[in-house]
Amino acid sequence: MIKMLVADDHAVVRKGLKEIVGNIPQLVVADEACNGDEVMRKVWQNDYDLLLLDITMPGRSGLEVLKEVKNLKPQLPILILSIHPEEHYAVRVLRAGASGYLNKESAPDELRSAIEKVAAGGKYVSPIVAEILASELVDSEKAAHESLSDREYEIMCMVATGKTVKQAATELKLSPKTVSSYIHRILVKMRMRNKSQLTRYAIEHLLI
Repeated sequence: MIKMLVADDHAVVRKGLKEIVGNIPQLVVADEACNGDEVMRKVWQNDYDLLLLDITMPGRSGLEVLKEVKNLKPQLPILILSIHPEEHYAVRVLRAGASGYLNKESAPDELRSAIEKVAAGGKYVSPIVAEILASELVDSEKAAHESLSDREYEIMCMVATGKTVKQAATELKLSPKTVSSYIHRILVKMRMRNKSQLTRYAIEHLLI
């Protein structure tokens, strides 16, 4: 029996995921989690065969949780599920130890196939992600955003899509002052003067 932990902050999404995977032989949704702290607590207390993890949750981001889980239980396969297009996070999460990345817009059959492959110990890479990885291999020059930490990258994407400091702070459960500090560091690291340049960069590099 394959025991899976489903982590997403929306109850309706968790319910939908349980219905989609309900007919996968030998697989059972053993537990659910709605935020990063709950994921870490349940992974610490229980043994699972697969973690289906949303990358955007309140508090600790899915990227942070991914790295912490891999440190705690390196052998636990993790499939990332996200509303963000593959261009945003796929390469970053695969480098951090994820076994696959899937967009929430994917068809149910693709989700089932990805879960089965990852649960069997394989890696799931969609055609889009495979193309991104191939492009990265031939591109010898490191992009400026690759120097950002996971939290900085997350905030850069928020800023680039037009979210205000207050909106980003609310979503991430941080203070506006902390978010402003992150933005300042991002601008310094990427050698940019303002948020408009960040937005232009994100568009040019297909990050939003």
